[in-house]
Amino acid sequence: MKKLAYIFGIIFFSFLLNAQIELPYQLPHKDILSLADAPLPPSISISNDGKKAIMIYRSPYKSIAELSQKEMRLGGLRINPVTNISSRVNYSNNITLFNPETQTETEIKGFPQNGQIAYISWSKSQDKIAFTHTTENGVTLWYIDYPSAKAHKLTNDDLNANMGNPYVWLTDESGFLVRRLPAKRKALIDTENEIPTGPVISVNEAGKEAQNRTYQDLLKSPQDETNFETLTRSEIIKVTLKGKISLWKDADLYRFISPAPNGEYYMVGTIKRPFSYIVPFSRFPLDVNILDKNGKKVHALASIPLIEDLPKGFMATQTGPRSFGWRNDKAATVYWAEALDNGDPNKEVEFRDQVFQLPAPFTGEKQPLTKTVLRYSGITWGTDEMALVSEYWWNTRTVRMSFFAPNRPNAPQKLFIERNYQDQYSDPGSFVTRKNQFNEEVLDLDENENLILIGAGHSPEGKLPFIDELNTKTMETNRLYRAAQNDQLENIIKIIDRKNGVFLTRLESSNVYPNYYLRNINDGSLQAVSKFENPFQALENVHKEVITYTREDGLQLSATLYLPVGYDKNSGKKMPMIMWAYPREYKDKSSAGQVTSSSNQFTRPFYGSPLYWINRGYVVLDNTAFPIVGEADEEPNDSFIEQLVANAKAAIDAVDAMGYIDRKRVAVGGHSYGAFMTANLLSHSDLFAAGIARSGAYNRSLTPFGFQSEERNYWEAPEVYFEMSPFSHADKMKTPLLLIHGSADNNSGTYPMQSERYFNALKGLGAPVRLVMLPNESHGYAARESIMHMLWEQDEWLEKHLKGDLD
Repeated sequence: MKKLAYIFGIIFFSFLLNAQIELPYQLPHKDILSLADAPLPPSISISNDGKKAIMIYRSPYKSIAELSQKEMRLGGLRINPVTNISSRVNYSNNITLFNPETQTETEIKGFPQNGQIAYISWSKSQDKIAFTHTTENGVTLWYIDYPSAKAHKLTNDDLNANMGNPYVWLTDESGFLVRRLPAKRKALIDTENEIPTGPVISVNEAGKEAQNRTYQDLLKSPQDETNFETLTRSEIIKVTLKGKISLWKDADLYRFISPAPNGEYYMVGTIKRPFSYIVPFSRFPLDVNILDKNGKKVHALASIPLIEDLPKGFMATQTGPRSFGWRNDKAATVYWAEALDNGDPNKEVEFRDQVFQLPAPFTGEKQPLTKTVLRYSGITWGTDEMALVSEYWWNTRTVRMSFFAPNRPNAPQKLFIERNYQDQYSDPGSFVTRKNQFNEEVLDLDENENLILIGAGHSPEGKLPFIDELNTKTMETNRLYRAAQNDQLENIIKIIDRKNGVFLTRLESSNVYPNYYLRNINDGSLQAVSKFENPFQALENVHKEVITYTREDGLQLSATLYLPVGYDKNSGKKMPMIMWAYPREYKDKSSAGQVTSSSNQFTRPFYGSPLYWINRGYVVLDNTAFPIVGEADEEPNDSFIEQLVANAKAAIDAVDAMGYIDRKRVAVGGHSYGAFMTANLLSHSDLFAAGIARSGAYNRSLTPFGFQSEERNYWEAPEVYFEMSPFSHADKMKTPLLLIHGSADNNSGTYPMQSERYFNALKGLGAPVRLVMLPNESHGYAARESIMHMLWEQDEWLEKHLKGDLD
């Protein structure tokens, strides 16, 4: 008996040794490391007139030490309670001034050393730039005076950025309204070590449905509620550019502050109790009030209750006022939308929403502006005679844009366009705006009532951006410019001088880093603005092309194909391939088959990209189209697995026919829903030699009230949830799978336990699988140590399962 126990002890000890591996962070192969550690060129922000710009520098990664600082997760927020700013904010480290005409940079005098810069914003006149700088103790407010190239510190490190940007510019640019920590602040409760005084109990009334997504970082206890209040409570102060500080409003749970165009009034949102344990702070009760410029309340605009239960459907919304804003074309007129269908998309109604307004001094009745056939999604203001209202309906993938006259609410709308928003070829572009007398953006309507549109230009011929002029009287368009079909990719950024035909644009090619230019469409001139160098020289001459091919049901698909560095296309050598993809749902085949990638897009690897393996001897198939189509009354997910496998087979067949790959040495990978795709492909096909699945969800019963674009709940379509779950088919898995997940994933549905439970199922059934949990990482990874190790894991996995004796 003792001997048997000893044998079982040895077996169990061996299991532990095999189950867990202690491994410090690793660095990937030098050919990957050289690309992953390439310094990032700065980003550039250019003024509306094109005469001023700033260069913004940042490191591509955080450190694991930064990521391991104390973090509190409350109400959907992730907060550093020491510095009082989001624990996940991505900082810049320096700003310089840039002259687009001379292409010269100027250092800013007095700029903070070792910058932790966030929330950068130009003033409306674009003579100043504000930003926050985070010290080891907290957040400070600074501004840059552009003419003198000097930075000025305005506050101590006591700002409260836990709810986002802690400041707003005063409209006269004399200073800011700022959220600051209260002078007397409660101590935080140590919830980790506190002894409970009782259980946490949640209840629901019979018949009251609250079908919410699986949100994370929610409140869990009365102690969490107290800590949430403590961390989000601020007082509002007024800070002048000379550093003079005065109290503007006593402490409360301020969610937002929005100034009227004339600066005489402010719209302020304040969170109220009761809080919720099943939805994030964005759905907590909210009072929306209008205050005067001295902080005195002049009107209670809305009192929005807790939103825990909504009607079923993606197009469901709350009842009562929502989507508040100031009319950009008026001094002080607030507007908002209200549902006419009680927020229930299943009701048959003529109009879904109505937009109302209320002008200062806010003592009258609300005034109707316009109604929408679909769900309201926004207004671009122009004049009393012309504004543009947008609406959409997810179920049919429909978007509408119509012109209406704000001063004539009973006048009929003039439809501009109604289309399938997934149909990229039919996208008319976005309307150009200009600054008005309030320095607010409004439709750029000329004396002939013409507007300008800038479009991305996706078409069967490729991505060819365009500039159109719309005659709003006849609703006819005149094409002013269309990019040439050549070896460059153009992206039109914005108008600089409409009268003289000058636009800011960005040009790039597969091996030329993107740079900015001023294009004059009247005389055809092109003036360089920036001269960024290519940091990824190793990939400069790789072969890249967008390929098209056909799925077995006739659906046209596309992908971007990269051949390995130094590969001879004529050699006939069969190489291993890594395919990377992300499934997307469509309601029609014509939209699903459109090509939106360009072979002229710069080859830019990023932390989650498969492009590093071009430098390791692999063919890479990136942006591989994985449409899941459900036309008419058919839901896309009803045939998810069949379409998934058909997409993969079509892609492999296409590249195999070109003679570049050994189809027995193909791996597939993806992140999030792409990881879900990967696990399903390995379970339901024999097309792949290995898979890489990062931060996915594998058991759909753990997301019972919908996921991705699935609107039905688990009890309405149990067979769909079962069939689509790789966890349900773990017994079919025979292909080596690398699972990677951030241990602090905050994405709805992709709990870390999704990978942990799936790994346990695969291990229990004898499948070849490796699970890598990255400490403190969220849904997207940030620390250099984590990312380098992730790249090492992926490289080792591919080398082991794809290369074999190829070398």
